[in-house]
Amino acid sequence: MSNVIEGKAFVLDDNIDTDQIIPAQYLTLVPTIPEEYEKLGSYALSGLPDAYPRFVVDGAMKAEYTVIVAGRNFGCGSSREHAPVSLGAAGTKAVVAQSYARIFYRNCMATGELYPLECPVDLADIVKTGQTVRVDLDAATLTVLPDGETHQLLPLGNAKEVIDQGGLFEYARNNGMIG
Repeated sequence: MSNVIEGKAFVLDDNIDTDQIIPAQYLTLVPTIPEEYEKLGSYALSGLPDAYPRFVVDGAMKAEYTVIVAGRNFGCGSSREHAPVSLGAAGTKAVVAQSYARIFYRNCMATGELYPLECPVDLADIVKTGQTVRVDLDAATLTVLPDGETHQLLPLGNAKEVIDQGGLFEYARNNGMIG
């Protein structure tokens, strides 16, 4: 797994809940079935208010955004694993938020779909949707390109290794914890 993620950012406000990330009517899709996993990605962030641009444009299966930048309490609401899975299926590799709902953060580790990074500064006031950013997982930084403005993130610690290996079950299998 590359330790640097570079791509366009999609910027969100505070309190983005799991119903906005993946509306309940799409929870019947089974992520372990490849066609349904892909479809799940096409519905990622489709519950956002109309004030936001479309995350995945109509007719597409993936978003053009590799990184989501958000404010406080990202992923609040219900405990659906479909939330990080839908973002990963849409092509998102990392979310950088000021803070997370605990269950969303844990579901990121459980599924291994994306890296949930925290930044003490509200980057949603600094980064604009469509700007290119570089997230360095080892250095725990987010750099806004092309100007190079860099912001320190909180290190992922042991969570990075779990996500690198594809989530909690793969990590446990790879480390002899389960058969």
